[in-house]
Amino acid sequence: MRIARVLTRLNLGGPARQALALDPILRSRGHEVRLFTGKPEPGEGDLFDEFVRRGLDVVRIPGLRRGLAPARDLLAQKALRSELQRYRPDLLHTHASKAGVLGRRALQGRRGFDGVGRLHTFHGHVLEGYFPAVVSRRITALETRLAEETDRILAVSHATADDLIRLGVVGEDKLVVVPPGIELDALLEIPRRPQRASGGALREQCGLGREDVLVGVVGRLAAVKQPLLAVEAFLHLGQRYPALHLAFIGDGEERRALEQRVRGLEGGLGARVHLLGAREDMGEVWPELDLLLLTSRSEGMPVALIEGAAAGLPAVARPVGGVEEVVVHERTGWLGEKAEDLAFGLAHFLDHPLERFAAGERARLRVAKRHSGVALADRLEELYRLVLEERAQGV
Repeated sequence: MRIARVLTRLNLGGPARQALALDPILRSRGHEVRLFTGKPEPGEGDLFDEFVRRGLDVVRIPGLRRGLAPARDLLAQKALRSELQRYRPDLLHTHASKAGVLGRRALQGRRGFDGVGRLHTFHGHVLEGYFPAVVSRRITALETRLAEETDRILAVSHATADDLIRLGVVGEDKLVVVPPGIELDALLEIPRRPQRASGGALREQCGLGREDVLVGVVGRLAAVKQPLLAVEAFLHLGQRYPALHLAFIGDGEERRALEQRVRGLEGGLGARVHLLGAREDMGEVWPELDLLLLTSRSEGMPVALIEGAAAGLPAVARPVGGVEEVVVHERTGWLGEKAEDLAFGLAHFLDHPLERFAAGERARLRVAKRHSGVALADRLEELYRLVLEERAQGV
């Protein structure tokens, strides 16, 4: 099969990491895969060069970026259409909202594209809770129209699939749940013990000793991630647990507000909150963390939780989107809505290091097979073949 995939950007987030795990496997099975992408926002990191370094076929589309910019989006759509006409794919698989709209529109009404299979993945959604109601209705209407001419709509979690059905975007007949799959082998090999044996460069950068506990908040510093809520959870525990430290690994538009909040912390607590920025060397970061904290108000299925679980970390998280499909309350982590609930979960694992270790080991077992790159490739390869067969039969 000749497969074209479109991602808005190759930042350090989940869709790009999935592509990095998936595309080499598909190529090894004899398929051609070309990835079309735009540019990340400042501070998001960019995996484009990593794709090139691995010899993967990746093409930058001018003007393809996040955010609403009609003139720029039109130029990006035209550029994408030209690239697709040259590539002549059997399948087009788009990911997330902007790439999904521009990619599928690029095929509309064009000769030579009639037989091209169309798939789109929702890695979460912005159909409610992000914009004013009138804007949300327009976005939902657009996604509904696009879904009508798409062979399959994919959701990364059952929670996201339920939302798409509830909002009337797509029916059960076209909807498939395909959980994320990423490179896990190196993470599964990270050694873990009930008591930390030593620290590395990141813990040294933060001034941590062997007995200190480092809680990581991994992801973009965006409003939807609610980084300030993580600080509030930390404040509930800061005085009681002097060994507790909080590290933000990521960057984004909320960084300034976060910096201001941290500067205002009293009693030396600010020195125990570390803003480390976006890191491309996450393989070196995961061994240095002891717990994972996720405070988002909305998620599809967070790849950070999957990576953390593979690295042997229990997670304390809000039960939004597909989080509960990764984190099992009191088995592989702790679920809570408010800052005090999250603090209670952190305190549980601080007070019981043996349980923290056991929960991390259970988390590893839970994600090892279900969220591997091979598992994702198997699911998508089967789905791609089914779509092409249906197209050939005129279904």
